[in-house]
Amino acid sequence: MRQQGNRPEETMALTATTSLGRAPSQIVGGWEVGLVALLLLLYLGGALVNPAFFGSTGAFHSLLRDTSRVAIIAVGVTFVIVNKDLDLSVGSTYGLVAVVFARLFAPNFLDLGVVTSVILCLLLGTLIGLINGVLVTILKVPAFIATLTILFIGRGFVLALTHGQAIYYPAKATGYPLFFHLGETNLLGFNNQIVIFVVVAVIGAYVLAKTRWGYETFATGGNEQAASYAGIPTNWVRIRAFLISSLCAALAGLMSAAQDKGVTPLYGVSGELTAIAAVIIGGASILGGRGRVAGSCLGALLVVLLDKVLREGWPITRTIKIGDEEITVNAVFSLPVGAVPVFLGLLLVVAVLIEPYLIRRQVAGRLWAWLRGRPPPPAYEIGGIAIEGVQTKGAMATDMALSATGFGKFLARRDALAVILTALLWLTGLALRPDYWWNLSNSFAILLNYTELALITIGLTYVIAAGDIDLSVGAVLALAGSTAAYFLKVLGADPVTAVAMGLLAGMCAGFVNAIVTVGFKLPAFIATLGMFYIARGLAAWFVAGQQLTGWPEGYNLLGRKVNDILLHYRISLPDGLLRSIAEVVSVQTIWMLLVALIAGVVLAYMPFGQKVYATGGNIRAAAYAGINTNRVRFFALMLAALCATMAGIINVAYFRSFNPVAGQFRELDAIASVIIGGGSIFGGYGTVIGALAGAAVITLIRALLQLNVQGFTMPQHWINVFIGGILIVAVLIDIWVRQANIFGRLRARLARRTRTAETTHA
Repeated sequence: MRQQGNRPEETMALTATTSLGRAPSQIVGGWEVGLVALLLLLYLGGALVNPAFFGSTGAFHSLLRDTSRVAIIAVGVTFVIVNKDLDLSVGSTYGLVAVVFARLFAPNFLDLGVVTSVILCLLLGTLIGLINGVLVTILKVPAFIATLTILFIGRGFVLALTHGQAIYYPAKATGYPLFFHLGETNLLGFNNQIVIFVVVAVIGAYVLAKTRWGYETFATGGNEQAASYAGIPTNWVRIRAFLISSLCAALAGLMSAAQDKGVTPLYGVSGELTAIAAVIIGGASILGGRGRVAGSCLGALLVVLLDKVLREGWPITRTIKIGDEEITVNAVFSLPVGAVPVFLGLLLVVAVLIEPYLIRRQVAGRLWAWLRGRPPPPAYEIGGIAIEGVQTKGAMATDMALSATGFGKFLARRDALAVILTALLWLTGLALRPDYWWNLSNSFAILLNYTELALITIGLTYVIAAGDIDLSVGAVLALAGSTAAYFLKVLGADPVTAVAMGLLAGMCAGFVNAIVTVGFKLPAFIATLGMFYIARGLAAWFVAGQQLTGWPEGYNLLGRKVNDILLHYRISLPDGLLRSIAEVVSVQTIWMLLVALIAGVVLAYMPFGQKVYATGGNIRAAAYAGINTNRVRFFALMLAALCATMAGIINVAYFRSFNPVAGQFRELDAIASVIIGGGSIFGGYGTVIGALAGAAVITLIRALLQLNVQGFTMPQHWINVFIGGILIVAVLIDIWVRQANIFGRLRARLARRTRTAETTHA
């Protein structure tokens, strides 16, 4: 009788059994038991602190109802994370689907029926998942970059479609009770969303644990190369996970639209953070290959419960005096604006740290074995081929630059495209509106907008060249500006103290980024994503979510033109070219050029710059060569925070006020600037000149899109969508034109065919 070979899933299970004992259950395990115990303790704590809310059955029902949508999104994200990918777009997908449904269904918009609207929304969710999957698998865009860009594009669409206003349709909803009853309480006394959540969770748990889809997902996330050798279509497995994730987010968005009978522009904000934190807390590994749907659902319940404890606050009594009479009133103490994003950011970082320091080291199992006097279980292997690989890329482009001569040497440079685009865009603006573009003061007004982005881009160039990423630069800008504004307005500090405290706050954020990334070995995009929410939340917390204005003119001089500063000190320049330049050049532009000069010289000609390139090109080879790669990455992240901090301090001085939304979308602009300027998203490349040219490209594109041409001006939200598309195109150019040298390969193939035809003819 012929013996058959093991299937991939059988081989995987056999390997797990022989190496670590019995294969762990993929439905539920000890981690979920611990989560249940923690949930019980936390709920009891909430009931003790705020018995008026948490002591009621309504609160428990509300907790399960709100958890349903988060947990459904977490079910889909579990498939992606087990695949060793990441989906940052689920929050914007959730919001966008709800908004699109409102636009399709509301009588004052398209006024379509429920069935048609739901089908179109599900198709939209499928399209988003397919775009994510194709970008990541076929086009080789890193998952966090692809889905982060889709996140920003989705948020831009949400704001553009709603015009910043809520859309409601309660009257029309009464005519469709079958769909809108999904958001209401049924005859059994609980919300129908809970039923939908249970169905989705059971199906997701079964598929991941007991079907071939699940086996393929675990194999692909554990070791994609080995899974491919075993005959598993790994690209399709990863695309399928993104489709599941996006459809789960779309379903949650439809559930919200059914419950609220309307939408607001804030739908889905921070939803991706909550879902990822829930999956990681549920026991999934950010390195792929491990995760359970049951744990993700319990993690979602834990995150939502913590959020409710923070938002509901706790009862207090206050004594107020009216005339001569003192009256005691009941009140509720709640955390200020911005506290919840801070907590969620911290929760994400802590959740990711749980995986390498608790789960992989089997801390709970070792403790339990020690209590019972038994030998400890073996720790999971840390590292391996699926986690880290060689990065050296783009050698063909480097050889072309070294061998070219004359003008061809410039064209072979990786930053030549950005320089050429800058010139073309400036000439385009001159052709469209010469009356505006040729005016010297207007040109320098564009330069002022460029200065902030250029400062951020300088620091980010070092980070990307070193092989990392910093998603928090815009939030750090806001944090530094908020701190300076708080000390100026609330505490009445002098300008020097305000600048010093702003620098301290920004550098503390950079220090945390560097410590968590380098010291605790977390992926930089996870560490800085957590800081994105922490810094943004702290910025809103300091100013109580309000705009601050009105501080000494001595501080505002940091954002003034050179001539304004001279006049402040009673220095008057004579009429002429020098005065004309002083009237249009600002101090922050001079400061940016100084910083750029120093950073450019260090990166291009100093040993530290070469260490940055070596670390980003191949961190393992750089370490073997004696380079302290940890120190290089640490200082690169600190420099990025310093540049963002300086931009934040100047932002407050330039606008003479602080708005909590300062620096919004600057992460997207800065990353696009570095990539357009010749930097590689994989590390090892990047120049300050190219980054500055890339920042000029982004600034000029924004200026052109906002230009009033024959009465038409593009709204700001659509501009953000456009910039997101530019980032994707820039990354694709980096991967396929610079790294893979697709045009060079095409030319070589055509040349071979020509030679073959000539030989045949001869």
